Amino acid sequence: MPITKSAKKALRASRNKRQFNIGRLRAMKESIKGFKKAPQADALARVYKAIDKAAKRGIIKKATAARRKAGVAKLVAGKK
Repeated sequence: MPITKSAKKALRASRNKRQFNIGRLRAMKESIKGFKKAPQADALARVYKAIDKAAKRGIIKKATAARRKAGVAKLVAGKK
């Protein structure tokens, strides 16, 4: 456990950031799952937005984001 006052504050901040990041990751995964059940071109923008936000915050890497975006785009392309 942290001893100094600044270390305690850093721990609190880290916990809050973790909760926020977990929420962002969960939102991304849920949007992808929902899209896979019923792929639609208009919902693609929402999925892209969730993936891009996760990549921007460093929750997932850029290459992972690109791969996931390509995967959901294939679903739409296959649907046409």
